Amino acid sequence: MTDPMPFTRYAVYATPPPGPLAEFGAAWLGWDPVRGTAVPHPDLPDLPAPITDLTEAPRRYGLHATMKPPFALAPGTSEAALRDAFAAFCTATAPVTLDGLAVVPLGRFLALRPEGDETAVNALAAACVRAFEPFRAPLTGTEIARRRAGGLTPDQEARLMRWGYPHVMAGFRFHITLTGKRPKSDLPALRATLARHLAPLVPRPCPVDALSLMGEDRQGRFHLIHRHTLSA
Repeated sequence: MTDPMPFTRYAVYATPPPGPLAEFGAAWLGWDPVRGTAVPHPDLPDLPAPITDLTEAPRRYGLHATMKPPFALAPGTSEAALRDAFAAFCTATAPVTLDGLAVVPLGRFLALRPEGDETAVNALAAACVRAFEPFRAPLTGTEIARRRAGGLTPDQEARLMRWGYPHVMAGFRFHITLTGKRPKSDLPALRATLARHLAPLVPRPCPVDALSLMGEDRQGRFHLIHRHTLSA
């Protein structure tokens, strides 16, 4: 995006490069964070529900894997400073490579998950969390209560209070969300349909060689601020 926009939160994501996977993801979810526009859904047969229902929860984020979860800017920081820190981090950080990505169920939703060893991508995510922590505003009481409402383990509670999110560091799992929560009976057929469409679009091996700085608008939709190559 090129026009300045006041963002309420920021995040660092791994997003697909321009090409078939990004195009399918934007159409599947109905939101293109690069252009900042809604996208018509594809006409796919044999789905258990309308695509608008299947993708309502992940739509506003766009196709992505979260590396630094969304955060409001801390007092005394700025978007300009965050942009500079993001560029410096990416320039000093090496890319990682996954064997591939496969459509799998995570609880009651579907996501693309890595095949093979995840050590390097987990370390990259942990480095992102640490690097941009100085820019994260402390959680409000409302935000803490919302996170606790679903129930947290002691380790998740500790990560929530230390890093602002329970599913980071030891609790992190690299995943690209494809659907919202569905009845478990829906998942096998939906998984087969998505796997059939995504298999030819996901490279093998699958590089994570760039990161995307994202901003959330006042309607809760995320926009690409800058995608930067990892070049150490």
